[in-house]
Amino acid sequence: MLLDTAIHQATGLQSLATQRELRLLPVVAQSDDGPWLELLWQLCSHLQRLGYPVAVLDGTALESGRSPGLAQLLGARPWPGAEKLNHEAADDGSLAVLPAARGLAWLASQAELGQNTALQRLQPLLRAYAAVVLYAPPEQLAPLLLGSASVPLVMTGPGAQGMVRSYRQLKHMALHAGLRCTVAAIVPSQSGIQPRQTAEALATLQRSAHKHLGQQVHTTTVSAARPQDIQGLALQLLENAPALDSAMPLLQIDGSGASAMHLDRSH
Repeated sequence: MLLDTAIHQATGLQSLATQRELRLLPVVAQSDDGPWLELLWQLCSHLQRLGYPVAVLDGTALESGRSPGLAQLLGARPWPGAEKLNHEAADDGSLAVLPAARGLAWLASQAELGQNTALQRLQPLLRAYAAVVLYAPPEQLAPLLLGSASVPLVMTGPGAQGMVRSYRQLKHMALHAGLRCTVAAIVPSQSGIQPRQTAEALATLQRSAHKHLGQQVHTTTVSAARPQDIQGLALQLLENAPALDSAMPLLQIDGSGASAMHLDRSH
């Protein structure tokens, strides 16, 4: 079923590949040592094999003189060779991963000052790519995504593992960005947790989001040992990704900074 869905999604997304717009794929960073980064690399690898060159802006890694990244790109003196990001993606299948903690923090500060086009500064810097992944904590993503049509990805573990944290991240993105997220439960290949336990935990999370946040949250289960599961999630993310250009859709935001959905701040 998932493989059939992925095939249909890939067919339907062929028109996106020909447009070569820079699409925004936000992923909420997790603070523990789970399989999150490995799953993220696999998602990016699937997209690249489908013809979508990907650049990852890692908001958990600081830029420095020895490890330049987004901060340098946004400044007046990027490193030698940085201009290649504007013209050509690597043709060897390698993934472009840039430290971006300082750069994203600066863009977030611009967004908080009312610069709704802060993220659009990325487009001329990454013209060679079809998608840019923003991997950062929810506190950093929220001001950047406020008013956009993005659907961030939240990854959690199987069963009830991490579900409380996932709800807190859903709540933060709802309160501070007016956005709903997709939640993916990542099941390791050697997990002893029964599928029923994961399904019940995700259903509980959906009920909580509906009751307290007024949101219909999409959830899915991804087996780390099934490439078709990962490809299906990658295509879903791409399908939900807005184009990062002057036509990037903006939602109507009220004075409180969140959309006009019911939000229960007590939970």
